[in-house]
Amino acid sequence: MSRHSPIRLPNGTPEPQTVVKTTVIQGQAHASDDTRAEFNTILGSCVATCLFDPVARIGGMNHFLLAEPPKSARTGEFDSNYGLYLMELLVNQMLQLGAIKSRLKGRLYGGANINADLGAIGSANAAFAREFLTREGIEKVFEDLEGSRARRIQFRPASGLVRCREVAPVAAPTDKPLVRPQSALGNVELF
Repeated sequence: MSRHSPIRLPNGTPEPQTVVKTTVIQGQAHASDDTRAEFNTILGSCVATCLFDPVARIGGMNHFLLAEPPKSARTGEFDSNYGLYLMELLVNQMLQLGAIKSRLKGRLYGGANINADLGAIGSANAAFAREFLTREGIEKVFEDLEGSRARRIQFRPASGLVRCREVAPVAAPTDKPLVRPQSALGNVELF
């Protein structure tokens, strides 16, 4: 996106800007220098990385499902669900907009272990995100990782401001076990 500066009213005060919201879903990375941009996501075991160059005023967010492809995967056989791919993609998008890697600051969110049946996927994602920032020389300035609650993230990439709120768990009936609907078990019905 191109750089947008606030429009000034005749008295010199900045005109209120319309916020342009983008939902960053699993498997995506977005970067911007637009002062109107806001990136939003909701995380469970997934991790979102918010990177920001405070000098260039460029920021970006990604949302990954799993840290790295399994060791059994062939080279080049990983996709946008993996943090390894999405971290590189996010950094490259920001560099293309004019960010300088040595100035990047990182904030990490998510990685909750919500479902005991899934193991510690959230913790593995959190560990990967921390290690990636360290390995790439990107300063981690904040993290809100792990735990057992989902999070809602709002990120303003041009200012680096982030709002993180926990999402209350949904009340589930305790008198009977939860069963996945038949349609969620892999059957496909074409219309």
